[in-house]
Amino acid sequence: MTDATRTEAQPDEGDLLRDQFRQLLRYRALLVVGVLVGLLGGAFLAFDGADSYTATSEVMVRAATEDPFATGATADKSINIGTERQTALSTTVADAAARTAGASVAPMSHCLQVTNPPNTLVLRFTCTTTSAQRAADWVNAFTKAYLDNRQAQTKATIERMVDSYQAQLDPMIAQRNDILDQIEQAKSSQIVGTLVSSQTGLLSRITELNSNIAGLRALDTTPGIVIKPGVAPGSPSGAGLPMTLGLGAAVGIALGLLGAWVRLVFDPTVRSDAEVTRALGAPVLGTLPRLRRRAAAARAAGEPDGGTGLLAGGRRDVRLAEEYRAVAFRLTHDKRFADRRRLLVVAPRGSGDTPAAVAANLSASFAEMGMEVLLVEADLRAPSLAARLRTVDGVRPGWARTPAPGEGGWPAGLQVPIDAGESGSFDLVPGRRVRNVARALTSSPAGRLFAEADEPGSAVVVLAPPVLTYADAVALAGRVEGVVVVCDPRSVHRADLERVRELIDAAGAHVLGVVLHSAEPGARGRLGLRRTPRTAAPAADRRDPDRPHPGAAPTAEQHPVP
Repeated sequence: MTDATRTEAQPDEGDLLRDQFRQLLRYRALLVVGVLVGLLGGAFLAFDGADSYTATSEVMVRAATEDPFATGATADKSINIGTERQTALSTTVADAAARTAGASVAPMSHCLQVTNPPNTLVLRFTCTTTSAQRAADWVNAFTKAYLDNRQAQTKATIERMVDSYQAQLDPMIAQRNDILDQIEQAKSSQIVGTLVSSQTGLLSRITELNSNIAGLRALDTTPGIVIKPGVAPGSPSGAGLPMTLGLGAAVGIALGLLGAWVRLVFDPTVRSDAEVTRALGAPVLGTLPRLRRRAAAARAAGEPDGGTGLLAGGRRDVRLAEEYRAVAFRLTHDKRFADRRRLLVVAPRGSGDTPAAVAANLSASFAEMGMEVLLVEADLRAPSLAARLRTVDGVRPGWARTPAPGEGGWPAGLQVPIDAGESGSFDLVPGRRVRNVARALTSSPAGRLFAEADEPGSAVVVLAPPVLTYADAVALAGRVEGVVVVCDPRSVHRADLERVRELIDAAGAHVLGVVLHSAEPGARGRLGLRRTPRTAAPAADRRDPDRPHPGAAPTAEQHPVP
């Protein structure tokens, strides 16, 4: 036999990515919201840009030069294109452009954008307004204002430099004139030589200053060349409705995936079968399929085939019955269960019919394999199996017998044969309300009841309340040893499963596996158990758990509990 709890091979990265993507798809609402937000944003941008027109002009900036046709005449290194861009965006240029276009400064400044293509001395002016002609007029006004401002700055700089040179030149001319007068009046040749030498140096400096002034006045002060004037655009500047919707959908999907990923990170619930296995340290024995609404309605209405077959609805729930049978076969091939043949079926939290359905159907599957099966309902707080399972014809149900005196009042009755249809039958020890649940579960009669699995070909299936709700399952785990956890992965937290594992390990038992199921609205009572009204049980059971039922006597077909 093989060990069913053997860990499976570690998945590769591709499997992990696919698993994570499937987990993200669980949050379809977030994905839909993200796509809708993206589409709305794209539509808004499309309609917002439907009445916007953009005009563009380009200017090649150049420096002042004396000979524009000489090699290397343009001093490109003297131009800081970043500074020129800031100048084009300045309020001085905006004011001049507004005066040229006859418009206010605020809207014109708001519409302007100035960029610089990489590795060029080109400034690109862009203006976007609600009118095509206005966009062209405004961008041309900005271009002209920038060029005029730059040319004015260049001319002002030249004038300042000329004035500076002229201020140095005028004293030198006056000094030269004085030297000439002294030379005419000098009578000594030695004095004349000294004055001539001074005049020569002074004339050299005057010539240099005159050359500088002439060079400045000969500079070509053209600030730049308009290589692309602004023209009125023939169509709006928006990307168009189809493109913006496509981009919006792509951005929306990205936002939805981001939101789903954030939700996934902070989601405390179990996201996959692998997480269930890691949290409990046991394999997933099976996943119960969802039943059709028609079958669920038929079962809720109590149709005859609701309690036949494998207690899973007969012909209606073939998939469900086969899943129960597969779980039972996996358990019989588990060494730990095969050695002791004791099984505790329990849920982590809450209440529901699924754990009871799993316990009943596993009992029927074990009976089909030829085992003598005893189903023990250890839920002494809300017992219901006796009223919801069909007994063998001619046998009175367990709640209709007179309880024999026993320790704690349970188990102190008779075993009830349950009809499992084609699988045969198994015995049920129904639960009964008692005053002291802990004492009843740990009593000697309960121990002898669980020990029936020691007989060859026998098996005991015990149904207990949720582990984290009451301590009953923990008290039973050490005596039964093998535990099957039944849970809905969408409603149980990873911390709950880890806590269940800790409690079961501390009790000296071990988790054999997990049976997963999905909760649906109105799904109570459809997972293999025929629901009958709770009023079918005598009111005496609810009023006083220790009071015997009057007028009831055991029948010959019933078997006493050892």
